[in-house]
Amino acid sequence: MKWTFKTGGPVVGSPSIADGVVYIASMSGYLYAIEQATGKRSGSSSRGMPIASTPAVQGGVVYFVSSTGALGAIDAATGQPKWVLPTEYDRKFEAKNLHGLPSAAQTIPDAWDLFTSSPAVANGKVFFGSGDGGVYAADAVTGVLQWKFSTGDVVHASPAVANGTVFVGSWDSTLYALDADTGLERWRFKAGEDPVIHNQVGFQSSPAVADARSMSAAATRTSTPSTRSPAGRSGITRPASRG
Repeated sequence: MKWTFKTGGPVVGSPSIADGVVYIASMSGYLYAIEQATGKRSGSSSRGMPIASTPAVQGGVVYFVSSTGALGAIDAATGQPKWVLPTEYDRKFEAKNLHGLPSAAQTIPDAWDLFTSSPAVANGKVFFGSGDGGVYAADAVTGVLQWKFSTGDVVHASPAVANGTVFVGSWDSTLYALDADTGLERWRFKAGEDPVIHNQVGFQSSPAVADARSMSAAATRTSTPSTRSPAGRSGITRPASRG
């Protein structure tokens, strides 16, 4: 073992490395910058809400999603906040009779829905999901909302971006392909359902894109493809004109 670094709370996300610095978030609310070679803290650490996502680093900025579902941007050199884009709200996936637990009449939050969506940065935008069921795109420099696409349930999976398309899954058991510029739906893939105890349901992991194919692990055992025509697209919200 070369070095260890102790944070102030559980670490559930993965580290990101850029320019010899390891960036890692903790449920203590700190996002740490650590020298890759020595394990010593590099510059300042930023304090905020608990973070259960993996940070993304690009252009001297660290992006992360907090437990409130908000997207934050921090200066990688100083640790100082640059901007925050809040979402409507964040919540865990929940269902009645979840995992077979009583009672069938009461909605229960899923304790295993631990992670929040990790941001993906591409072509000047930051993409991420939220517990409000939305997939968001923000301007990477200003944090201004570019578009929001609404799914049918919690989005705590992380998006993957390739060839101008955002691939992301939702707890509604659907994998979506969205136009990265406009947020319009290109296609969707519906996985199987578990309507009894909801134990095998939803997309919880980030898709991987290779050779023009999108692959993602769903909790469901069966799946059925589904497509929508342009006339059937819905769930798009765009920001008001910035003048």
